Amino acid sequence: MLRHIHVRQFAIIDEVQLELTAGLTVMTGETGAGKSILVDALGLLLGERAGSEAIRPGAERAELEALFSLDDSPEARRWLSEQALDDESGECLLRRVIAREGASRAYVNGRGVNLSTLRELGGLLVDIHGQHEHQNLLKPGAQRELLDGFGGHEALLARVSQAFAEWRATAEKLEALRQADDSRSQRIELLRYQVEELTALHLEPDEWERIEAEHRRLTHAGRLIELCQNALEALYEGEGETLHGGLTHINALLEQGRRTDAGLEPALELLRQAEILLHEGVDQLRDYARSLELDPERLAEVEARLTALHDAARKYRVRPEELPQLARQLADELAELEGEGESLEALEDRLLTQEAVYREAALALSHARTKTAARLAAQVTESIRGLGMPHARFAIQVTPREDKGFTAHGLDTVEMLVSTNPGQPLQALGKVASGGELSRISLALRVATAVHGQVATLVFDEVDTGIGGSVAEVVGRLLASLGRQRQVLCVTHLPQVAAQGSHHLHVRKEQSADSTRTQLIPLDREARIEELARMMGGVEITAQTRGLAKEMLERAAGGGVQAALGL
Repeated sequence: MLRHIHVRQFAIIDEVQLELTAGLTVMTGETGAGKSILVDALGLLLGERAGSEAIRPGAERAELEALFSLDDSPEARRWLSEQALDDESGECLLRRVIAREGASRAYVNGRGVNLSTLRELGGLLVDIHGQHEHQNLLKPGAQRELLDGFGGHEALLARVSQAFAEWRATAEKLEALRQADDSRSQRIELLRYQVEELTALHLEPDEWERIEAEHRRLTHAGRLIELCQNALEALYEGEGETLHGGLTHINALLEQGRRTDAGLEPALELLRQAEILLHEGVDQLRDYARSLELDPERLAEVEARLTALHDAARKYRVRPEELPQLARQLADELAELEGEGESLEALEDRLLTQEAVYREAALALSHARTKTAARLAAQVTESIRGLGMPHARFAIQVTPREDKGFTAHGLDTVEMLVSTNPGQPLQALGKVASGGELSRISLALRVATAVHGQVATLVFDEVDTGIGGSVAEVVGRLLASLGRQRQVLCVTHLPQVAAQGSHHLHVRKEQSADSTRTQLIPLDREARIEELARMMGGVEITAQTRGLAKEMLERAAGGGVQAALGL
């Protein structure tokens, strides 16, 4: 339920703060005073697009806020929780800032959101029924949605939509496989050849690095053997002075000196370690030299292997070290394509199964729609007969789609029919209903479906246009009855409707030489009598019009329930 709305620098509104409660709240005022501006502001808070024209002249930005209590909005609470936008207070604060320079910004409970998110949430909080919305009633999709909303078909629709999504995904995959069958076969043939060729190379991970290192060693084996022998002779095995002999002699001399001065001990210790390391280095050098050999046959084998890897790498346009990875990728692709070929028949079987599941779900939805159509048609017929169409008949026809194609909303065509005069056959709404009649039918439908809906706040913006007299009073009673179940805000120019409100707001425009601003003023009983008298009597308000206004309020308070069209 909408509890509070705050509007600053919007259109001709300087600043307005409004506290709202349950029941039917009516808004009235002179033509051009800005009665619908509050509805427009609410629309922007619910995700409608806005331009700089929404900003009050002279201001840099417009700011809009709306606070909702979620006690009667379980769907909105669930949605906010799923989107991590909920607030521990159990309330929901919407905020919109529209800047003259720069982008508009939207917030839910203080967290920035985009307009699509705001619109999705707004649809769970408020339902706005505008004065021209009856034109949407001529669209088959809108008629189907009203029927499903009245019948509470959400679970059935979700089942049909899920079955349709699964069926369509399989159908698209199957079609893609069929269309690509020729190119797929050619690709499989090529991959088989390539995988066989690379498999024949017996590729191993890191083989290129290992075989390159072996090739360098075999190529330079003679030179490496000579280097090792020369080094060993200089270090240890030469006939003349060697490094080992010199170091041993030095250590012996320093040992004599240490006996005289212990200060030589650190240097001597390091040289002793050097002698030990020299022994270890010589041992390792001998081992390495023994491992070297001149092996022309092995060298030829290694060179042949390098050539084979080079040729394959050049053919497949990769580096030699990337060949093992390429072989794995091609093998994986081949396995996937061969697996798809084997699953073609499985996909066809799955598609048939999913088609059966979809038809079962769609048939259950069709049965539910047919039953709901009879109930809703009877209720709307009763309502519109009380709205100045005493001989009207209303019906809803649910028939299979002519193209028999699957859709996310089932296999049905939903068409609303009406007969407005005795003896006239039922026909499509757009063919027989006038604008005023269509408006009344739309109002009756909206009220009927709102009773069964999840949205806690309903807004009616001058939906009573084109009616008057006793019909206007019935419309007011209809909205008042709805207000006992939902929060209802109604912008009206008819006193018969305004008298039925449990709360009354007067919209007044104030003008000066250089500015125009709109104010919303809550009216007490005496002020309501004056406003109703103004609406009935025009410029000059007489005691008689005040008396009629008072009588209208008393009649609305005492007799509205009995005439509420059975709601």
